[in-house]
Amino acid sequence: MIPLAWRLIAITSLLLAMIGVLLPLMPTVPFLLLAAWAANRGWPELHDWLLEHPIYGPPLHDWHHYRAVSRRAKIAATVAMSGSILLTSFAPVPLWLKYTIASILMMTGIWLWLRPER
Repeated sequence: MIPLAWRLIAITSLLLAMIGVLLPLMPTVPFLLLAAWAANRGWPELHDWLLEHPIYGPPLHDWHHYRAVSRRAKIAATVAMSGSILLTSFAPVPLWLKYTIASILMMTGIWLWLRPER
């Protein structure tokens, strides 16, 4: 893939992460991880800036080097996913969709808690 495409992915992901900071239902961290991943391939200066950021740098560094997630992040994600399951259970959607969403979020939670902590 050409560097321009990696840069476009990185910038788009970074913009989505910034929106996620402002909107409670929009995730931030997955988009930051995607931005760092894409920047590492096509925009080394942005990648370095993300890893050196005072707030987002340490968790990105831990993930990048150790595939580690902090306990605080795991708890926050678990609370958010549990809230989503609860809200979905009251939504007027088909039962199969409720079970599918709950299953995906529970599997994601299990995967997340199996990640090491730094």
